[in-house]
Amino acid sequence: MAKPLNEREIVLGILMDVIEHDVYSHIALGNTLSKYQYLDKKERAFITRVTEGTLEHMLEIDYILDQFSKVKVKKMKPVIRNILRSAVYQLKYMDSVPDSAVCNESVKLTVKKGFGPLKGFVNGVLRSTARGLGGTEYPKDPVAELSVRYSMPEWILRKWLAEYDMDTVKKILTYFQKEKPVTVRCNTSRLTLEELVQRLRTEGVTVKSHPYLPYALSIAGYDYLGGLSSFREGLFAVQDISSMLVGEIASPEEGSYIMDVCAAPGGKSLHLAEKLNGTGHVEARDLTEYKTGLIQENIDRMGLENISTVVQDAMVLDKASMEKADIVIADLPCSGLGVLGRKTDLKYKTTERRLEELALLQRNILSVVCRYVKRSGTLIYSTCTINCTENMENVQWFLKTHPDYVLGSVQDKVCSRLQDAIQEEGCLQLLPGIHDSDGFFIARLIRKGAR
Repeated sequence: MAKPLNEREIVLGILMDVIEHDVYSHIALGNTLSKYQYLDKKERAFITRVTEGTLEHMLEIDYILDQFSKVKVKKMKPVIRNILRSAVYQLKYMDSVPDSAVCNESVKLTVKKGFGPLKGFVNGVLRSTARGLGGTEYPKDPVAELSVRYSMPEWILRKWLAEYDMDTVKKILTYFQKEKPVTVRCNTSRLTLEELVQRLRTEGVTVKSHPYLPYALSIAGYDYLGGLSSFREGLFAVQDISSMLVGEIASPEEGSYIMDVCAAPGGKSLHLAEKLNGTGHVEARDLTEYKTGLIQENIDRMGLENISTVVQDAMVLDKASMEKADIVIADLPCSGLGVLGRKTDLKYKTTERRLEELALLQRNILSVVCRYVKRSGTLIYSTCTINCTENMENVQWFLKTHPDYVLGSVQDKVCSRLQDAIQEEGCLQLLPGIHDSDGFFIARLIRKGAR
């Protein structure tokens, strides 16, 4: 008896949400996997791989489809083009799935979704693609070729090539398309790293230490996080190594008062609260009750008491907080071009104009939240992107317009393997494929002492 809903139909639903209805991929996929937790590990892995792979390679897939279909992708009905997209991903990147199965299941799904008259079209396009896939010719122009092969919009490539050499850009693009383990931070307030490693291994998780920080691990081989009792008990937090480095560079002293102004879902705030060893206080702020609710869920799971949440718009000055914090963390909204390996759809949603708007938003927020820092206190500015507009240019603007701040060195805050990531100005710029992390930028800004 056929299942009422199979994996390919679930994939189609996610793709429709992300591509046609503008839902973020990590949210759409996460919600779906949560809904279908009863599926076995293999089925859930198939859904994840085909969804993420189709989105990751979408520009290349569309280019291939346009070679073998008389109707161009942009003119296809949304359901049909997304059935074809996921099918071409399977044909090109999943040797374990027979071509005949891909074609047959796509035709069945076409009929099931009410497009029976188009089943011959779908079948014909996919069989032609399967036969001719190996002979696909890519564009001759170097940037256009990179754009198709790595499914990266040309405007992003041109921006990166203006800042980095071709070899570096290729390494970044290659890294984005590699499968990456999940990085976690041991909750050292609850147990030692060695105890966590042992616990994870008893749960069947593959564990590897991370070279940049002693309390960081890379994990793989599990079904889903919620299925691990060690996660439910708050023994570790999921956090990329680049995000953990914010806590290292902030390097709080015990008893410090720390304010994280755009904190959700709370990874950096929780990390800093742990670093205070039960002393001081971390105030984790964000714009809405929904976002602070996400932070509170993580606080409750991790079992920390020296941290609280506050609903506060970072754009609006809170006069009661002026010169109150020893450290302010400003990990600000950005284009996310450093985390495209994890949030693949961002590259299709972001535009040059949006990037400029975000850079201005970051400046506006910095101008407000810098007033919360005590004299001789620290402002940490960070983004998960790799373009200068949102990073070094904003730091230079901030120092010019806020003469009561100076740039602090990060050299003694990071390990020897990351010394090459320190820019001349003393900021840290991590690059995917060059460093073992997401793309990330961190600047340490110190407020001058008494007037």
